[in-house]
Amino acid sequence: MILYTMMPQELVYPTEPSEMEKHKVVSYDGIPLLVEMGEDQCYQVIRVLSSDPSHYLDSRCIPGAKIPYA
Repeated sequence: MILYTMMPQELVYPTEPSEMEKHKVVSYDGIPLLVEMGEDQCYQVIRVLSSDPSHYLDSRCIPGAKIPYA
């Protein structure tokens, strides 16, 4: 089987279940994001999962940015 994906191998085939519990895929203003749950009632953006180039230019959802829980 060949799997063509832009996701890293660690996300497709997780080795530790606890690592995947921290990450979540959310939609923020229509932009799909891979985020990590924080302790300060915010998500931290890990990766932009969109295929639209304009989503990568949006400064609200760059990797490392914090977005509130919704």
